[in-house]
Amino acid sequence: MSQAVYIRPIALVPGPHSEHGAAIRLAGGMAYASRFAVIVREQGRVTERLLAGTDTIDAVIAGLPADLAADAQAQWADLQRVHAPLQLGERTVRLDQPQVVGILNVTPDSFSDGGQFLEDVEVGRAHAAAMLEAGAALVDIGGESTRPGAPAVWEGDEIKRVIPAVEYCAAMGAAISVDTRRPAVMEAALSAGARMINDVSALRHDPRSMAFVARHGCPVVLMHAPGEGDDLHHNPAYDSGYASVVLDVFDWLRARRDAALAAGIAREAIVLDPGIGFGKTVADNLALMNALPLFHALGQPLMLGVSRKRMIGALSNEAPAHERLGGSVALAFKGMEAGVQLLRVHDVAATVQARNVWRGLRDGALSDFSELPVG
Repeated sequence: MSQAVYIRPIALVPGPHSEHGAAIRLAGGMAYASRFAVIVREQGRVTERLLAGTDTIDAVIAGLPADLAADAQAQWADLQRVHAPLQLGERTVRLDQPQVVGILNVTPDSFSDGGQFLEDVEVGRAHAAAMLEAGAALVDIGGESTRPGAPAVWEGDEIKRVIPAVEYCAAMGAAISVDTRRPAVMEAALSAGARMINDVSALRHDPRSMAFVARHGCPVVLMHAPGEGDDLHHNPAYDSGYASVVLDVFDWLRARRDAALAAGIAREAIVLDPGIGFGKTVADNLALMNALPLFHALGQPLMLGVSRKRMIGALSNEAPAHERLGGSVALAFKGMEAGVQLLRVHDVAATVQARNVWRGLRDGALSDFSELPVG
């Protein structure tokens, strides 16, 4: 497509009454938007940026060329799409408010925990139990480090790392996703009690993965990463400019969504992740964080993984990974404000507390009519 259109929410409000009803509810959650930028790109360059409110968006869309208008109308509907809960075995994860996903790395070379949960099963079990008790909606288990420069792992070794963790989390009654890009690991994990696949390669690493997920009908997270093969951080090729990075990632995720749909994966089973930190500069990551509401126009639930990421250290005097709690919670809060449904974090208790306070603020805003005229 030589031309493309995007609808980006640019004004978020506490609730629809703030704009006398002239705001939409993003993705069926607790984030609301009242102003929008309708962006047109041609050959990868932004050529037009039109501003609209809920009362003028139809006219702006109608003024676009026919093919762009049809796409814009679909995006406008998708921004307001209400997502059904994820059914993960006997556990139901509602998507009408932010949910916290606890990270359990069972690798010897994790950037954040140094392999402590792999070396001692009881330590891993206790950590998983603590995350669930603190309010994690599900546990995401990974047996391969995806930090820049990390070596690839043979699938047999990955299975040996992951399956004991899946089994003890399943015994606790946890909803479990497995962070892997290999079909053999996916199959072993699902057999052991996992119910969702989180693939940082968006089902590109192995040509069998797409058909496997379609056949099993399990929910899947498709994450943006520019690299192929073993190095997902390699060769980022975004168009120059702040907006282009965001729109390039949007286009890439749309293509992976469409590929998954064409392979027979149900739309309600697809979750998208912009891949913060994967083959992206600090400026790229900041651009994506500020543009998060745009990605609701893809019509899928969103996962955000920003916990302890390198960008926090870059903005905080090179604080090491274990000293990035404040930045992690700040970025998670930004995701909540944008209506992100799944927050993938290391520090579950702190993030759940922040989410609960955020939820209180949202509930309070919806019932605050003190500024409305009386009579």
